[in-house]
Amino acid sequence: MLYHFWGNSTDVPFMAILILFSAVLAFVCFKVFARLLPRDHGREFAVNGELSQGKPRGAGIILVSVFTVCTALFSKMSIEMVINLALIYAAMLTGFLDDAARVPWGELKKGLLDLVISAGTAITFVVNNSSRVAFLGTSFELPKAVYVILATGLVWLSINVVNCSDGVDGLCGSLSMVSIFLFSKFLPGNPGSEFVEPSVVMLTVLAAYLWFNCSPSMMLMGDAGSRALGVFIALLAMQSGHPFIFIPLVLVMLLDGGLGLVKLSVRRVFHSKTFMDGIRTPLHDHARKLRGWSDTQVVIRFVLIQLILGLIVVYFVMFTLK
Repeated sequence: MLYHFWGNSTDVPFMAILILFSAVLAFVCFKVFARLLPRDHGREFAVNGELSQGKPRGAGIILVSVFTVCTALFSKMSIEMVINLALIYAAMLTGFLDDAARVPWGELKKGLLDLVISAGTAITFVVNNSSRVAFLGTSFELPKAVYVILATGLVWLSINVVNCSDGVDGLCGSLSMVSIFLFSKFLPGNPGSEFVEPSVVMLTVLAAYLWFNCSPSMMLMGDAGSRALGVFIALLAMQSGHPFIFIPLVLVMLLDGGLGLVKLSVRRVFHSKTFMDGIRTPLHDHARKLRGWSDTQVVIRFVLIQLILGLIVVYFVMFTLK
């Protein structure tokens, strides 16, 4: 691939070509292939869900396909990277098949598929990398079995909270860009990390997607995009060597989607009908329905909160590393 002939993350002309090629290819593919996507049927319980009806859904298949092609062209392709790309693509395909299905898949089926992909991602990482993690200026080695269990939970959680944030035009893509950008600040300092170029590619492809997804959207990424993004963001957390900062760097999506998972789980386990009764989930629906925020206000305010918090955490962690 091109990386082996000419290029690395410090070569300015190479990175400029990477960004330009990825942006143009993504824009053209979204423009050309969106008409082939399945159509959204509207979301019965979501705020303004009827506005999505008839729009192309499952644009994640375009997003992830372009990302995979550009990563293969411009990144160092090891066996680990090939497996990771396959797992990201598998997460996309499970989401796309659900997007295209006449009858949505059940929670159990999707949860088990997410678990298989999460375990595969965790095992692939541990086989090819150290299980040493950094936390608050110190580092320690985790037993590989423990790391696999914790990393599996991390990937599964990331898939589901990113997926839950996909309910407002531009929100999931914008928050994902912020988190990916923040995680990328740690990658150059992690020896052997192969995710610098893929991070730039994903940021570029997401930027092209947001051209069509900003409010009012022309297409929706669907589960095909959000589930794959969840795997990618979790991988960045592990590749950064600081997996614990996943919490602050993805905090807005964790709260937005994670509170809904907590609310549903507690109500089912304890048969409660009043737990978190005053909070509508996902939080973006709470902000729109009960706080009166517009879609644009939700996106901008959620992104600003994540960006400010994330920058504080990034600079704090970098300071403790000195």
